[in-house]
Amino acid sequence: MLVTLWYSNDMARRIREEEQNKVHLWSEAIVQRAELVGYTQQLFEELGTEERGKADRLADAYRLINDPPRGMDLTFITDYLWSNKTIPVLIYDGNDELLYQVNTPAGVSLDSLKGVMSAANDPIVFNDVGHTVYWDESVRFSELKDVMQDLINSFISETVINSASVPVIMTDSSRTEVIRYQRVDSTAIGDAQKLQSLLTGMAGSNDPIEVNLPGEGRHYIYYADSVILTQLRYYPLAQLVLIAVFTFVAYLIFSSFRRAEQDQVWVGMAKETAHQLGTPLSSLMAWVSLLEDQGVRSDYLTEMNRDIVRLNTVVDRFSKIGSKPILKELNVAAVIEATVEYMRPRVSKNVELTFEASDRDLQAPLSPPLFSWVLENLIRNAVDAMDGDGKIQVGLEVVPEGGVLVTVADTGPGIPKSKRKEIFQPGYTTKPRGWGLGLSLCKRIIEEYHGGRISVGVSEVLGSRFLIQL
Repeated sequence: MLVTLWYSNDMARRIREEEQNKVHLWSEAIVQRAELVGYTQQLFEELGTEERGKADRLADAYRLINDPPRGMDLTFITDYLWSNKTIPVLIYDGNDELLYQVNTPAGVSLDSLKGVMSAANDPIVFNDVGHTVYWDESVRFSELKDVMQDLINSFISETVINSASVPVIMTDSSRTEVIRYQRVDSTAIGDAQKLQSLLTGMAGSNDPIEVNLPGEGRHYIYYADSVILTQLRYYPLAQLVLIAVFTFVAYLIFSSFRRAEQDQVWVGMAKETAHQLGTPLSSLMAWVSLLEDQGVRSDYLTEMNRDIVRLNTVVDRFSKIGSKPILKELNVAAVIEATVEYMRPRVSKNVELTFEASDRDLQAPLSPPLFSWVLENLIRNAVDAMDGDGKIQVGLEVVPEGGVLVTVADTGPGIPKSKRKEIFQPGYTTKPRGWGLGLSLCKRIIEEYHGGRISVGVSEVLGSRFLIQL
């Protein structure tokens, strides 16, 4: 398992390093392409300046023809005008009728083109003949601007698209307006607060790339690790959690099988004990009948019969282990009092055994043989803890949240806090010859058979206090 976790973590680390290298190369390529776009813009500006100069010289040529200096030869200037192949020109007469058009784009209204030209550059008017010349930037210069804008748009699109699986956001200089984005939740883009939180998280993973685009100003490119890389980073942790869950489930299954096996041993031993007691019990009953016929004192026979009845109860208890007992709604105080009366002459004379009930009419579903068994075990344990000298008080009261509460308290040395959770486990005992099954059996009878709860409470005086809630 540890080898698998180490290998998974190492694989995720290597993939992350490889992807980070690719992203680093991608970011360097963006910076270099941005520099290339800037350099291209500089070339376009130089070409534009040359084209603008040609347009200015062409306009000067028209002005010279309109108002030539005295004695100047206009042949060269006329040839220069007719050699124009790039600058669009419109010439109208005094009646605003088109005389000539040169280098004008096809499919464009001449009126709208004239309006654009007059807005961009002052028309040249020939006063003597009433002609007006409209002109604009050269066709090549306009194409250069369109190409430059297409280059910038292509750079922005390819920057985002070529990011592959990496989430990318390109913002303006204020970092509030998103220009383009890829592999990012669109709902976060439209929410200013979510956007800033997203940008902060990306900046925490990787420093944003600053790009200056001609005519567009400063831009910032934010990017983060890919979704696959993020998943791989947490894969070892998820694998560890799954292994822990699998181990826990396997432990629960093993514990369940072990508990079931223990239950089978319990049930088998109990039923075998009940079976083994049946034979001598029948023999004792026969001997009592024989003694009655021989005229033995009746008080002796009465005590013997009480013990025989008790043995029958013990056999009945053992025979019920492993099967669901039938619970009947009975008077709890009556069942407790019968048990206390039975135990009182069978404990040390130095032990004061009392029973107090706040309400002697409380009802609860009980199996009298099994419930009495629990009380007997608790009383015997209390007698042993006090070495046969002290007080045992059995109480009965109503629980505020519902149900009844039975308490068994003694004046013995008490149970340490560190042992209070262990005493109900099978095998726990403080007696040299004890088996450690009494309290475990009490817990099983109360919680599994009666649906109640048994625990160790805090005693008001020195000693132990067991709580049984039904």
